[in-house]
Amino acid sequence: MSQTLSSLALMTLRQLRDIASELGVGLYSRKSKEELLEAIAARQANTKRSLKAIEAEMAPAPRPSASTSVVFLPRDPQWAYVFWEIAEVDRAQAQAAGASQLCLRVADVTGLTGGSTHPHTLQEVVVDSHVTEWYLPVPLSDRDYRVELGYRKGGSGGWISLAFSSVARVPSMQPSEQILDQFVPFSLEASPTSLPTPLESADPGLHERLYQTATSPLRRRGMGRGSEAFHELDDHDHELNSNRLNASGAGVWASGRNESGLGGVAPRQRAFWLVADAELIVYGATDPSARLTIGTEVVPLSADGTFRVQVPFRDGQQLYPIEAVAADGVQKRNITLEFNRITPEDNSNPADKAIAEWF
Repeated sequence: MSQTLSSLALMTLRQLRDIASELGVGLYSRKSKEELLEAIAARQANTKRSLKAIEAEMAPAPRPSASTSVVFLPRDPQWAYVFWEIAEVDRAQAQAAGASQLCLRVADVTGLTGGSTHPHTLQEVVVDSHVTEWYLPVPLSDRDYRVELGYRKGGSGGWISLAFSSVARVPSMQPSEQILDQFVPFSLEASPTSLPTPLESADPGLHERLYQTATSPLRRRGMGRGSEAFHELDDHDHELNSNRLNASGAGVWASGRNESGLGGVAPRQRAFWLVADAELIVYGATDPSARLTIGTEVVPLSADGTFRVQVPFRDGQQLYPIEAVAADGVQKRNITLEFNRITPEDNSNPADKAIAEWF
């Protein structure tokens, strides 16, 4: 009796229900496995019917038929992983047709459709006939490839194709050309245009006020931003410059010419200009429910807690104390960023202030 129960315990619930049906056990579909074991054992004890006799009458469980397939998975820009399965019927047919070596054919199909391949790109790799996986070296990165599984015939050198993989792209060796940051074009001649933050502030003067706060203790006479620096000249400077320049804007002895600006070569009039500047991008993230400030200014957060502010980057020192306060007002985190810009030389001018020069 104990041997019968141990054998029954190894069966699945479905097999036990089939046996219970053969034995005439009532309500077998509603019983648990333990209840079925007890009911079947009790019915066998009553009918003296052996388990082996019941199993002999049952049809064997159907087994899924294997199908031939191959899968191509790029691992990195230089290697790919390939695994496959060959149905016994396909293997037998291939051997009957004279198959000798199991091979993988790698083809470049970049930009092609309809199963075609680029000429002279087919590579054939011989693999062990008893394995089901292989690592393949990739010829070129950033290309689309397809793998064909098949046998090479002995003697005649023919080919027996078994299966094709799906097309997969091998990643590039170089950094991605996709840029997540989308900058807004701005004019260097006008005031700096701020990049939209994840949650655009309704206060358009926030960026300039942040800059003014960061530089307020350091502002001094004659300081400007890059190409737009303002130079304050007193009356003595204006008078000195006026004495050195004639009406044309050049000195009397400039370029070896006389006061008329004429020399031995015909004059050429040109107007040249250059503008260049820089900006700072302050960004980060915190808890979406927190209150974020830079100095005394409140900076809006996006739904995921990120923030991004584009501020002017002019000559001098700039301090940006950033603080995040949790919704409960207890937890705090802070960081202070310090920047210093120096423009050692500035001989630039906007296009609308370009002065015609004589050469």
